[in-house]
Amino acid sequence: MNYEQIMQLALERGFYFPSCEIYADAQAGFWEYGPSGVSFKNKFIELWRREFVRRDRMMEIDGSQIMSQSVFIASGHLASFADPIVVCEKCRSIFRADKLIIEITSIAVPESADLSEFDKLITEKNLVCPKCKGKFNKANKFNMMFKVGIGPESESAYLRPETCQSIFVDFPRLFKTMRGKLPVGIAQIGKSFRNEISPRQSLLRLREFYQAEIEVFCNPNRLNDSEKFSEVENTEIRIMVGDTIKSITCKEALDSGILPNKLVAYYIGLLIEFYQKTGIDTKRSRFRKLGDKEKAFYASVAFDFEVETTTGWLELVACNYRSDYDLKNHANTSKEKFEVFDGDVKILPHVFELSMGIDRSLYTILEHSLREDKENDRVVLSLKPYLAPVHVGVLSLVKKDGLAEKTEEIFSKIKRAYDAFLDHSGAIGRRYRRLDEVGAPFAITVDHQTLQDDTVTVRARDSMNQERIKVSELHSYLARNVAYP
Repeated sequence: MNYEQIMQLALERGFYFPSCEIYADAQAGFWEYGPSGVSFKNKFIELWRREFVRRDRMMEIDGSQIMSQSVFIASGHLASFADPIVVCEKCRSIFRADKLIIEITSIAVPESADLSEFDKLITEKNLVCPKCKGKFNKANKFNMMFKVGIGPESESAYLRPETCQSIFVDFPRLFKTMRGKLPVGIAQIGKSFRNEISPRQSLLRLREFYQAEIEVFCNPNRLNDSEKFSEVENTEIRIMVGDTIKSITCKEALDSGILPNKLVAYYIGLLIEFYQKTGIDTKRSRFRKLGDKEKAFYASVAFDFEVETTTGWLELVACNYRSDYDLKNHANTSKEKFEVFDGDVKILPHVFELSMGIDRSLYTILEHSLREDKENDRVVLSLKPYLAPVHVGVLSLVKKDGLAEKTEEIFSKIKRAYDAFLDHSGAIGRRYRRLDEVGAPFAITVDHQTLQDDTVTVRARDSMNQERIKVSELHSYLARNVAYP
């Protein structure tokens, strides 16, 4: 299924839609989750917490979305967090230079390339404004930070462009009060804000978006001491080696030098195991090591986890070894101490980061899970049961003869334990199809036999198989079949 079909599903089944869509001046790059989307997103986040935060005994914080100017001076964002742009001399339209070039010529230029490289390609390929055919001015840099003014004096501050900076500035307090021990992971989920030049394709490029970030603080002299690596050493990953994707285990990638150390290899393994549980087809995934001009300004080594979609290869997670870049700069700017003890040795920790885009991940799960069942004339969203917005639909075969009342009685018994949807209206086949499209793995149908023997029909979404189950056994049946792995 393609992007347009996902978009149609999202709008018709309450997953997501444009913000302020009733107004002509609504800005691009802002989207809102509907009831189905919120339920889906919350279950994705719960799986993330189970597979990373709880499994690895990480700390989780919830930092402020507005942070002081000093934070972003220290982090380098005010100086370096910028995209290349070109402006049309004639109509003054603004374009992101790297995106313009690749869309017209298919030539990929890293966004961090020298501005002269963009100018050279635009001249050589005789690129003109797509809107008016005018010529472009010289390429320039556009800082993507959202600036805000605080208080009557309008003191400068910024909406955070990534969630991790509060983790870094809070690190000394967290390590002390929570009795931290290296290596230690600190996690955060929340919204970040980037003033994208040309946001597009709904959840794929946003100005306001959700991130799930993990910062692993570690001793740089003990990156191969990880005892937990054995848990993932046989986990298979797909990784770019030259121009080809190679399927190898984490241990093979480590032994061959493709991955730099056990700590990085361990978290790469955890990441692919997590996405396997989301329902994404990991055979269409890859880890790609970024070149010097591709990686973020704060990263010394970087891998992107990318998944193939109908829109192309989509980056879902940035895996950055940030070394001591952040802690050192915050220590120097704030004059506070960021060194900690690892045993008897006092060090400034290094950081390895897993920066996950939640919105992009949700889109990819939807695309990989949506299928057309032509034989049965239906569209099916085959989500993992534990991620489905609706666990079970509760339907009455007809509304008369006391069936509606019995249906509502059953619904009231399960609605607090599971995300259940009560539906009396329309033909039963049409109601099944609606549940298939929203991803509900099961449907309970109350019929006349229910009134006689207190059993119901349970229909499975993917197979369409039906079985009779006693009402008293519904709790245990659903618990077995919608539980997290």
